[in-house]
Amino acid sequence: MTSLALALAMLWSRRGQAITLALLAMLAVASAVAAPAYLLAADRAIAAGQIATAAPSELSLVVRGARDAEAEEMAGGTSIDFTDVGRALIDMDGFSYVYSTEMATVGLERTNIFASRLVFRQDVCAHVRVVAGRCLAGEGDVLLGEQTAKRLGLTAGDGIRLSGARLNDDPIPKWEAAAAAKSLTVVGIYQPVEPAGAYWGTHGYFISGPDVGPGEPVFTNSITLPAMKQTVTMMAIDGIAAPGTFDIDRLDDVRADLTRVEEVSREVGAIQITTGMPHLFQRIEEGRDEARLLVPVLAVPLVLLACFSIYLTVGHGAEARQSELAVVALRGTRWWTRWWLATGESLAAVLAGALAGCLAGQLMVNAVAASLFPGVGADAGWTSLRYAPIAAAAALLAAVAALRRQLFSPVTTLLRRTRPERRRLQATEAVVVVLAVVAGGQLILSDGSLTGVGMFAPALLMLATTLLIGHALLPLVSRYAVRALHRGRLGVALAGLQLSRRPGAIRLFALLAATAAVAGYAVCAVDTAARGRAVQAELGTGADRVLTLEAVPRRRLLDAVRAVDPQGAYAMAVSQLYSGGPRPLAGLAVDSPRLAAVASWPRDAPDAGRVSERLRFTAPERPEFTGEDVVIRVTRGDTGSDVELRLILAVSSLTGLGERIVEFGEISAGTRDYRQRSAICVEGCRVSGIGIVGGSTSEVTGQVVIHEVRAAEPAGDAAPIRVTDPSRWWASQRGRLAAAAAAKDGLTFDVAVASGSGGAAWLRPVSTPTPVPMAYAGTMPDAGVITSLGGDAVPVTAVAELPAVPALGRTGTLVDLELADRLSVDEARAQQPQVWLNSAAPADIVERLGEQGLTVIADTSAGQVRARLDRQGPAVALWFHVLAGVLTVLLGAGALVLTIGVHRARRAEDLAVLRAQGLRPGQAAQATFWTYPVLVIIAALVGLLAGVAGWLLTGWALPLSGLKPPDLPLPGLPRLPVLLGVGTAVLLLYLGAALAGDRALRRRAVR
Repeated sequence: MTSLALALAMLWSRRGQAITLALLAMLAVASAVAAPAYLLAADRAIAAGQIATAAPSELSLVVRGARDAEAEEMAGGTSIDFTDVGRALIDMDGFSYVYSTEMATVGLERTNIFASRLVFRQDVCAHVRVVAGRCLAGEGDVLLGEQTAKRLGLTAGDGIRLSGARLNDDPIPKWEAAAAAKSLTVVGIYQPVEPAGAYWGTHGYFISGPDVGPGEPVFTNSITLPAMKQTVTMMAIDGIAAPGTFDIDRLDDVRADLTRVEEVSREVGAIQITTGMPHLFQRIEEGRDEARLLVPVLAVPLVLLACFSIYLTVGHGAEARQSELAVVALRGTRWWTRWWLATGESLAAVLAGALAGCLAGQLMVNAVAASLFPGVGADAGWTSLRYAPIAAAAALLAAVAALRRQLFSPVTTLLRRTRPERRRLQATEAVVVVLAVVAGGQLILSDGSLTGVGMFAPALLMLATTLLIGHALLPLVSRYAVRALHRGRLGVALAGLQLSRRPGAIRLFALLAATAAVAGYAVCAVDTAARGRAVQAELGTGADRVLTLEAVPRRRLLDAVRAVDPQGAYAMAVSQLYSGGPRPLAGLAVDSPRLAAVASWPRDAPDAGRVSERLRFTAPERPEFTGEDVVIRVTRGDTGSDVELRLILAVSSLTGLGERIVEFGEISAGTRDYRQRSAICVEGCRVSGIGIVGGSTSEVTGQVVIHEVRAAEPAGDAAPIRVTDPSRWWASQRGRLAAAAAAKDGLTFDVAVASGSGGAAWLRPVSTPTPVPMAYAGTMPDAGVITSLGGDAVPVTAVAELPAVPALGRTGTLVDLELADRLSVDEARAQQPQVWLNSAAPADIVERLGEQGLTVIADTSAGQVRARLDRQGPAVALWFHVLAGVLTVLLGAGALVLTIGVHRARRAEDLAVLRAQGLRPGQAAQATFWTYPVLVIIAALVGLLAGVAGWLLTGWALPLSGLKPPDLPLPGLPRLPVLLGVGTAVLLLYLGAALAGDRALRRRAVR
């Protein structure tokens, strides 16, 4: 009891030091608890973020099946049955279901290229706006889309006849009636409400195109469709998640229900389940994996530094009371009494702090999660405490290790006030350096795998760096102090000598520098990741806002956007452009005069305005004619009769009706006029190219003379297009103008061609520069040509090299869209047409584009992308780096305060002796003022540099942009002002702690 009372008395007499030590132990254990607790909160936050930003298809499922009436009749039974799947769907809690059937029909449209979709969809009247007539009621009622009714001249009350159809693809795909027609009544004209909403599912009802129709189904009711003669009926059940279904705590239940439905569908066989839920679950798991890689990167150094701070402060405290322990040992007390008196004071404080740290860590994470992830919360459970006993044991072991000298040293050693100066690395420090090398090596050899020893690489490298720098710098401080002493600068000399020769100074320096390094590393990670997300959101999207359109001809896309924004202030037409060949490249065709005003431009790239000017061109427009029937005069040379050459013409409508390849048939011997009808040229067309193709897949050669192109019935005094001037026409790679290119009244064209437009030789009007100007990122297309425009190889030349092409990344090409339209000799519409907008775009831009005939099917903004990225795994996990940086700095400040407090009494004794020997008050004040502030300043600067060095060595391995980073030039370093700002904050905090701790001693120095 006497020893217990004595230990308690010692604890009370130094209660300030005990409280500080307990706080350090609390931070150590709280740090160990905070990492797993934060991971639990991050798991929930990542799931919530992915659910909140999920596409409608990822929150729903569609069960589909096809019923073929003809096959069922032959088999004598039904082909599919939704009963079993329906039972499994009912077991899926939180979903509402919409039943639908549809059948392909003909009879409404004047073409058989596509079929009309006759659709029954449950509750359709609640999801359309009837603009004329009424909604569905009895058998035979149908609703027509507004644009379809306008195009066909139909109104409410008109009758139509529809027949079930089948696709006949021999030899050309077309839809043919395969059942008796049924008379139907158009009872209403509709507009869809929220066509991209969850109700409509993923059936693509409103997607239009040249091969799929106008994108407006014919809707009917549940009694009309079965009353028709059936062909192939597509049946579907859409499961739409109700609010709360994808709650974070129900994800496992939803996943299990989906697995059960998929198992039932596999048993049925003819049922297909379509859902994006697996992709959602996969993204959630990938985000969680990223968090589990990122959080330990700074959780490990946080716990290590917490233990190191305990080791350091306990050691300093033991040195301060060595004389007490020497008296205990001198009196011959039993070993357990000596051990208790040596360790009891420190272990009691550490144990009390460790117990408090278990609760503090969880409460701290709860507060952080509530602030950062409102509505998500932390999953408070015992799981977060699984590392608390280990951290507490590590803290206790660190305290005991710090007391080893006082426990085992003889009395004579304990009575000494100073220890021999050690300049070489001690064993533990050498081990840290070796482990840092091993961990860094594994990280490099494993190509950045943050597993095994590689996970400890950042922590060990930063600690080893600060230890080595400490051993290198403090001797220099000692030498500087000796020189100052010889020059009579006693205050500076005494401050330097106290700093460099005091026991444990190197370790205190290493601790402060390491905590500053962790803060610097956290800044590097957080700011670099934030800048990377900005690049992904802005450069990855391409512009502030991107509208994706339904398929539309290139010319109409250009004209419509220019009509909406004549000045080019906020909108730019864009189309995808792919370069063919053995190494295809993605590319963009843009309205280049608007590039600088609209596009997000990569850093370190040539000026956007300058690139825009280089992509532009000056050339006459393609020749034009007006008339539904077009005539071409051609003379065929003495090619053998067994060689079949066919004539084609590529035209582009002046009114935005698109592009066509008009086929004229086989070219006969001699001079002939070849005539063909092209409906899109009624109001005028431009000639994009005159082509010659072969009649077989094998290549054939021949020679023709092309004379003129004209309308069969020209309007007014319109002149024919004369093909006589070789300076106004150029030949593609499959053809060439003969040496004596100009015939008497035409151009001689030698060709080597095969069948199909891809094997054609083209004679093109000189309406574009040759070669075509192109900006590129990565590598130029093979052989300096692009082949995406009708398959014909077009030579290109580089006018600018970019670090990245907006929306494409570090590999891609960029050309002018009008130039691409002029080069086009195919019938394809613009590939993935888009309108890019900047922040000045008006709020009703979608309506304005709609008035020009453009239909928006997707609307993506850089802000939306950034918000989605901010809720993914890396961004969520990096908030722990901020927390770790704050905690490590607090650890350093706490250790500094405790060290100063422990040494204050001894420094006061030294100061009193020096004052008695004649040291002036000013010199004494200078010695006390500069001792720890100098240490702090050097440690903060070194730590910041060590953090940046650690980042350069290991930061590349962190999945800051996800496990599959985008192909964009992402930043690798933080912004200098941010780094300096955090470094200044750390320095000021440490300086404040140092000055506050020495305030009483400075007052005594000037007395």
